Amino acid sequence: MQNLNGIGMTSQRTRERLLGRLMDQGIGSMEVLDVIRSTPRHIFLDEALAHRAYEDVALPIGHNQTISQPYIVAKMTEAIIHSGPIETILEIGTGSGYQTAVIAQLAQKVFTVERIKPLLDRAKKNLKLLKLRNIDYKHDDGSLGWEQKAPFDAIMTTAAPQRIPVELLAQLNPSGGRLIIPVGADNQQELKLVTRNAEEYSESILDIVRFVPLLMGQVQH
Repeated sequence: MQNLNGIGMTSQRTRERLLGRLMDQGIGSMEVLDVIRSTPRHIFLDEALAHRAYEDVALPIGHNQTISQPYIVAKMTEAIIHSGPIETILEIGTGSGYQTAVIAQLAQKVFTVERIKPLLDRAKKNLKLLKLRNIDYKHDDGSLGWEQKAPFDAIMTTAAPQRIPVELLAQLNPSGGRLIIPVGADNQQELKLVTRNAEEYSESILDIVRFVPLLMGQVQH
């Protein structure tokens, strides 16, 4: 059984140091900081890496995927919750479930899509430990979104396409739906926030980032 509270390098004191770093980097939402403080990031990592859970770095979770850097998780979450209400949010790229856990504590309903089945199974176990019950899961190609559940107040993508998939834009709520997505090639991407009003889309660049690429298709094992 995972220790949710953590000990040593995963203790509460270590988490508080991480919060200090996030605030130093400009994260100002106490709502987001409180959720990051209470979410045990170490359970989303292999045991061998758990001692690094509260460093502000991206870490490998297998299958050539990573758990996002806490600063980026906080930045994306803050941008989404401050740009309008979120009853429904679609997450593209569940990974091991850390970003899912953070956003599920701030949105009414989360729909999350992961193309790699073992990662999705692992995320489900992790999120069950935290007793988060407002999440629906789908094993599918994330670039297609989840059309049956659209429209979404927000869509958050944790992998980077070369260009924004039109399917995701079409699934935004026409009255102010927002998409936060890293876009670009491997070496450097722009983190964009796109807002939809009717058939018009406005976008702004929030940061320069590095994410794993958004790949198409499904992986069973």
